[in-house]
Amino acid sequence: MISLTDFGWSDFHLQYFTHSNHGLPAGRVISVKGFKYMLITETGELETELSGKLLYATSPEDLPKVGDWVFFMKYDDAGYIIDVFPRVNVLSRKSAGNKTERQVLAVNIDFALIVQGLDRDFNLMRLERYLVQLAACGIAPIVILNKADLISDEEEYRLAIARLMRDCSVHFCSTYTGFGIDALNHQILEAHKTYILIGSSGVGKSSLLNALMNTNVQQTNSTSDWSSKGKHTTTRRDLFRLPNGSLMIDTPGMREFGLTGDEAHSTDDLFPAIQRFSSSCRFSDCTHMSEPGCAVTEAVASGNLDAQVYESYLKLIREQRRFTINAEDKKRMEKQFGRITREAKTHRKRYKY
Repeated sequence: MISLTDFGWSDFHLQYFTHSNHGLPAGRVISVKGFKYMLITETGELETELSGKLLYATSPEDLPKVGDWVFFMKYDDAGYIIDVFPRVNVLSRKSAGNKTERQVLAVNIDFALIVQGLDRDFNLMRLERYLVQLAACGIAPIVILNKADLISDEEEYRLAIARLMRDCSVHFCSTYTGFGIDALNHQILEAHKTYILIGSSGVGKSSLLNALMNTNVQQTNSTSDWSSKGKHTTTRRDLFRLPNGSLMIDTPGMREFGLTGDEAHSTDDLFPAIQRFSSSCRFSDCTHMSEPGCAVTEAVASGNLDAQVYESYLKLIREQRRFTINAEDKKRMEKQFGRITREAKTHRKRYKY
């Protein structure tokens, strides 16, 4: 028998399981491939599909994702997912391209490992983008700077990240030399906690997972000679149990990591560097752009607030607001379309055609 506690089962899940009326066993989604959902259960791994209720009556965001806990019904050597547990949190991003949709990457996550490479991938403003979205999703960040064998001064990067004034730990490692891997295994990653690897293509996420697993669970490609960048290899999200007992979700590299809106946090809450000064603004609803008495713009002018951090803030809040406005427009249009459809059905019934 497998202990579900080893795969993140907590008192939160136990309470919901105990008070539900399903009378079915529970499992956790560890991989999704097309219409197939692989679960870890008390009796081992089980390949399942969605029940009709979930398949036809659930929005895409609510369908099971990697990290979800679900109720399932076994049928011969396979099974069907009947229902999904409430989620502790959801890591999402704006769908790539021009679509105003939220893409769920994974759920029920304790920490996110933001991986950047110290070759040509380190980008402070891209890091800020990840940190803002993680704050909006209620997920604690850990910054992992890979390829540390290529630099001679770590302090330069620590100071750069400190400019963001965010509460996140920073760790250096090299999957090429093995530097920092033991520290991650024995000092950072905790047993039964769920982590997710996020970052751009080629930063070494798959190599890092292989190093932590001490085996090749994900295919890796060599660095491109002409660009000095790693090649993208991971194609889907999977959950792995590491030898130290922690759980890791690997993700494909993301060229885009669009921000989504979040009603649970005020704008300033997501930007501690801005919040540090905003409480001194003359107006409580200050937008920190052109209002008189704005402590934020004054801090930029005096050099107390990094101008690059401020410009990043303006760019990211505009992006968040565009997503929110477009999402609200989409909901309004869908509501209007639904009303028109209902009126048309009523009209057809009345006149019987």
